[in-house]
Amino acid sequence: MADTSQREVVLSLKGISKQFGAVSALTDIDLEVRAGEVVALVGDNGAGKSTLVKVLAGVHAPTAGTMTFCGKEVTLTGPSDALALGIATVFQDLALCENLDVVANIFLGKELQPFQLDEVSMEIRAWTLLNELSARIPSVREPVASLSGGQRQTVAIARSLLLDPKLIMLDEPTAALGVAQTAEVLDLIERVRARGLGVIVISHNMEDVRAVADRIVVLRLGRNNGVFTPDASNAELVGAITGAADNSVSRRSTRRARQSEGAPL
Repeated sequence: MADTSQREVVLSLKGISKQFGAVSALTDIDLEVRAGEVVALVGDNGAGKSTLVKVLAGVHAPTAGTMTFCGKEVTLTGPSDALALGIATVFQDLALCENLDVVANIFLGKELQPFQLDEVSMEIRAWTLLNELSARIPSVREPVASLSGGQRQTVAIARSLLLDPKLIMLDEPTAALGVAQTAEVLDLIERVRARGLGVIVISHNMEDVRAVADRIVVLRLGRNNGVFTPDASNAELVGAITGAADNSVSRRSTRRARQSEGAPL
């Protein structure tokens, strides 16, 4: 992965906490994302990943902590504030209308001349976005219902690029996809990074994370529990995610290491 340490910091979180009554969903979360960098956010169910994404998307207001975006401290009062700043989110369900075509989905709620639709300009803009992503979609007039899972993810990401964001968050982008479609989406993430955008990817699939991430941030029980590079071992990642250093993955790694050294098991 490319060295991103000298690039502009797009997003910086310091001490972000979120409480729902007596329940602490997030506690003192620190996170930094730079331009042209993919940061993977991993953790077990209930680790706080979805809550953190909703805080960044303006759905939830943090209870404590500060958020800095492109060098300025910001406060989000709703999703429209996040979009206006340049924070786009593609949730796991994609929020696409299957009965509408690709153009209508990309411009849904952002139609050009809504009282007399400028279909030609919208179609040209849709093709431009999809071509920039090297998308494999036969026609922008195809109903979304006829597209594959990977193609639907492409449409959702193209829609998020419509407002020229600086940061895109992808929630489980490869969930329930086949091998070929997963590879297509991972290529898509790399093309988004090549545009100079900051990318946050939430995933349970460690192989997908290693394939595209520059850094891997682990959350456990609503707290930071380590930052890793993609070449970190499975034992290290699983230990950070589960909080258990002694598990089947670590024991298997130890056995393999001993076998390679010729030591008795």
